[in-house]
Amino acid sequence: MGDILVGVDVGGTFTDAIYIDSNGVMKVSKVSTTPAKPEIGIVNALNQIVRGIKIPELLHATTIATNAILGQVKLELPNTALLTTNGFKDIIEIGRQNRPKLYDLFFTKPRPLIPRKFRYEINERVSVNGEIIKDINENEITNIANELIKNNIESVAVSYLHSYINPKNEIKTKEILSRYFKYVTISNEIAPEPREYERTSTTVVNAVLRPIVSRYIDMLSSSLKEFGTEKIYIMSSSGGLVNTIDASERPVQMIESGPAAGAIAAAELSNMLSIKNSIGFDMGGTTAKASAIIDGKLEITTEYEVGGEAHHGRTIKGSGYPVRFPFIDLAEVSAGGGTVIWKDEANALRVGPISVGADPGPASYGKGGDKASITDANLLLGRIGNKLAGGEVSLNVELARKALSNLGDPEEISISALELINLEMARAVRLVTVERGLDPSSFSIIAFGGAGPQHAAMLAEELGSQEVIIPPEPGLFSALGLLMADSRFEARLAFPKDLQDAFDKLEKELVKKVGTLDYFIRLLDVRYQGQGYELTITAPEKLDKESIEKSFATVHYNTYGFTLNRPIEIVMSRVFGIKVRPKPYLGEAKEGIELKEKGFRKAYISKSWDEVPVYERDSLPRGCKIKGPAIIDEYSSTIVIPRGWKGEVGPHRTVILKR
Repeated sequence: MGDILVGVDVGGTFTDAIYIDSNGVMKVSKVSTTPAKPEIGIVNALNQIVRGIKIPELLHATTIATNAILGQVKLELPNTALLTTNGFKDIIEIGRQNRPKLYDLFFTKPRPLIPRKFRYEINERVSVNGEIIKDINENEITNIANELIKNNIESVAVSYLHSYINPKNEIKTKEILSRYFKYVTISNEIAPEPREYERTSTTVVNAVLRPIVSRYIDMLSSSLKEFGTEKIYIMSSSGGLVNTIDASERPVQMIESGPAAGAIAAAELSNMLSIKNSIGFDMGGTTAKASAIIDGKLEITTEYEVGGEAHHGRTIKGSGYPVRFPFIDLAEVSAGGGTVIWKDEANALRVGPISVGADPGPASYGKGGDKASITDANLLLGRIGNKLAGGEVSLNVELARKALSNLGDPEEISISALELINLEMARAVRLVTVERGLDPSSFSIIAFGGAGPQHAAMLAEELGSQEVIIPPEPGLFSALGLLMADSRFEARLAFPKDLQDAFDKLEKELVKKVGTLDYFIRLLDVRYQGQGYELTITAPEKLDKESIEKSFATVHYNTYGFTLNRPIEIVMSRVFGIKVRPKPYLGEAKEGIELKEKGFRKAYISKSWDEVPVYERDSLPRGCKIKGPAIIDEYSSTIVIPRGWKGEVGPHRTVILKR
């Protein structure tokens, strides 16, 4: 097998740890997340599976970057300043003329992360062609630095006009400021590309996150000393692992860390099973995420708004802080086991977007929570048992009934709530399929997360899909995804003059920064002349004009349904440097065991109450077939098989549900 592999995913409700030893033996644990100090939850999870064992290397997914921007209690944003070109200090407040709520007379834009009094205009200028019109004045920067110290500024962002073409003034400014401040972020190192608003916003978000993420990594490293951990790698939003130095310097790349790990795991499993097209469906305690996997590959986008609002899985432009960095293309909705069931002023039943979180959790947890949640509805309907995480969490059906009764007949409320949550999740899936010209009925659904396997078959019926695949350890599949991911590092160059030279330069930069890499992925951002936005394409092997135009025309037609008879412009060359990591062996279910249910449970599954057979997943032999309605219990989740569906134990310990 080789090396010991350990992954920890900190979610909104649970912290999941997975350990695979040198012989391929897998151990898992699931504990409650400790939001104020996530490292405590990590140590608790590790102590359950690796007590007394040395962990030389830990792979980690975290939500700390997102939580900080969203304003989590005890994650106070540091005092941050912005230095920008004369006349542009209000760029982060003016933004774009996007109005997320067109008819809301009282709409207010997101509060700028840096107040106006800490935004400074610098008397410097670079032309659109990269010519230095005016150099920076060192005394001006020094005087501002002294003023910032008096105002207890901890982190500084620098974003000058056209620095993506010529960063000389930004680099000089950083050299001066670094004498006074530990955290200095310049836009050329974070988002070296055109559009000053998005570039400045990305730089500001990074500057705000740097002290928080750096302190978190330091505390985590300190907490892991008892396990002998020397290296920590963190999942980036683009689906690759980065080292702690890169994560501390560019925390903006960690914003979608957890969801990316799950998407990578789904893509890897899709390739292992030779499935051409699949949907990664991740339903946890707080949210549900959907990703489209085409020919075994995930789509990458370069635009995201952190801290923004979402409407049925779609980010509302102008409601958050734009970030220009590679992200796995995900649709996310507020739909998880902890999603609150409630009634609005018109007495109509609603689900979400509020979640009960890890503490107090669903009413049935018995921690003092009195709000009904999706977990309470599943428990009342017998779809899940009264023990979760191998008995670590006990559920009380009477507390669930009491919370649901506050809304009406508990059984009717539960049934309606599950129908509503499935509709909400189907919208997310349609965003990554139907809106991209793809037919979801022709996709297999890879369902994971603690709540995913409970809802997957119902979701498939809503979408017309014929196959659902439940991976091994579905409730910890994002943590397992960390073990399946390769290390991935990114670099880019705006308006390259010579493509071959640009790619060679970027690849050499990455090797110099992180050492030997196994291979590179080359991408180009291309547009027709006169267009406002670009499309990202894989760079063809021959970097000639004809090959690039052909590749771009194909992507443009698939995206928009037409092409134009115009010259193209190459706005950006991008490179991902990949370092291949050892992959875990998922094992196989045993053969020759007798199929036997562990008991029966009264459950509402296929629009009726039935005495349903309940099986223990670990006891199922490979190749066995189970007709629905049936329930399969396991440590991290519960698989619900409706009437008209059949479950079969497949390769790599999967359970494959088919109509």
